[in-house]
Amino acid sequence: MRLRNRNAIVTGGGNGIGRAIACLFAEEGANVIVADIEQDAGKETVDLINSNNGNSFYIPVDTSNEESVKNMMKNALSKIAEVNILVNNAAAFVFGKIENIEIKDWEKVLGVNVIGYANCVKHSLDSLKKNNDSSIINIASVSSFIAQPEFVPYNTSKGAVIQLTRCLAMDLAEYNIRVNSICPGSIRTRATDKHIKSLGLNPDEAYKEFGQDALLKRMGDPKEIAYGALFLASKESSYVTGTQLVIDGGLMID
Repeated sequence: MRLRNRNAIVTGGGNGIGRAIACLFAEEGANVIVADIEQDAGKETVDLINSNNGNSFYIPVDTSNEESVKNMMKNALSKIAEVNILVNNAAAFVFGKIENIEIKDWEKVLGVNVIGYANCVKHSLDSLKKNNDSSIINIASVSSFIAQPEFVPYNTSKGAVIQLTRCLAMDLAEYNIRVNSICPGSIRTRATDKHIKSLGLNPDEAYKEFGQDALLKRMGDPKEIAYGALFLASKESSYVTGTQLVIDGGLMID
């Protein structure tokens, strides 16, 4: 097992990519804290893990609220003693043109996607420093690099995640804490389904269309992202930090 006796926190672990990462980490021997604002979804992930002989705990958190993150970390350390791996995955999906975006929209998308990541790093840092081989994985997006129509707030926040990752990698290298990001392409998740519904599209047609820009001509599965996270969490990536692992089926090749 590649993560035996390791302890991981996965934010937004109740659904989609976060759930896939939490489940795979547990399969590989990690003790997993599923931190999510949605109680039912978070507990469902924990039940999935524990029913398969894993070891997992649910802790509620609003990552955009620093006090909530502090409480989550306190509860987490009471269950797993220390943190070796932090996966910042919790996300707010806010889209639109600049003229339609209000301050509350910016506060939400930046509060979760950028400040939320920073909050979790800040309040797990003392524990991460103790291990001398810790890993922080930030879930970014291909939207960190490309422009998309009516995606202003979301793409702005994901671009910031890349810079947050690079700066943290530089500052935390002295503690042998590796910091990397994963940039998924089109992945079929609950968030994707909501976006399709908001656009009034036929789901089957949308799934096919969303995958056409990738060389592999399909959308990705959350577990395909989870395997990338497993690599970055394991000792196999011991010389990898400050990088962006793009998992997009060849979307960005041209």
